Amino acid sequence: MPPADPPHGERQVQLSALIEAHTGPEFKVASDLLTRTSKRDDVAPDVSVYPAARDPVTGRRQLEQLVFEVVSTQSLGEAGRKAAKLAARGVRRVFAIDVERARALEWSTALATWSMLDAAGHIADPALAVPLPIETLIHSARTDDAVARALVAKRNPVIEAIRAEDRAESRTKGKAEGRADGLAEAIVAMLAVRGVPTSPAERDRILGERDPARLGRWIARAIGCTSVAELLSET
Repeated sequence: MPPADPPHGERQVQLSALIEAHTGPEFKVASDLLTRTSKRDDVAPDVSVYPAARDPVTGRRQLEQLVFEVVSTQSLGEAGRKAAKLAARGVRRVFAIDVERARALEWSTALATWSMLDAAGHIADPALAVPLPIETLIHSARTDDAVARALVAKRNPVIEAIRAEDRAESRTKGKAEGRADGLAEAIVAMLAVRGVPTSPAERDRILGERDPARLGRWIARAIGCTSVAELLSET
C-alpha cells in the first residue's frame, strides 16, 4: 500500500483508536486490512471492523462489518469506487471521513453514492458496543475525550478498578473526617459544660482541626483546662 502523508496518516491513527474504543470484545479493528473484492482486485480500507471469531467454514478471518476510509488526497469519487466494491463483496456499511471539508458520509448501495451524516448524530451498529459520535470522526481534537467516554461506558476493567479505589479512598477519608468532627464537637461541648469561655475564633479553630493525634490531646486537656489557650498549647 502507498504511504500516507498528513493529514491522512494522522487522522487514520486517531480513527483506529477511536473506533477500537467503541467496539465490543466480539470484534476486532485493523488498519489497511487487505480484502479481496474479486478474482483480480483487492482493497485495503483505512480502518476495518470485523468479527473476532474465525469463519466456521474456512477457518480464516470473517469479512469486515464496517469500513472507514479517510478522504484527503484521493477524491471522493475514488473512495466511492472502493466503497462500491466493498459493498458488492458483502461489507455491510462503508463510511468516508472527508478531512478537508470536515464531514462524514456513508455509502448508499441503493443510490450508488455517498450520503452525508449529521455531525450531531451517532453511528449505532451491532458491531459497536457504544454508539460512535459522528462529530469525533470529523474533529480530531475530540478523539481523546470520546475514547475516554467509550471506555467508561464499556466498563473497562482498568477504569473500573481505579473508580473502585477512588470510592474506597473516599469512604476511608469520610470516616476519618467524621471521627475528627466528632472529637472536635466533643471538645467544644466539654468546654461549654465546664464553663470555659470560648470565642467564635477559638471555636472555629477547634472545629477545623483534622489531626486525630492533636484532637486526642485536646480532649484529654478539656477535662481540666481553665482556658482555650491552655487547651491549644503545644507545650
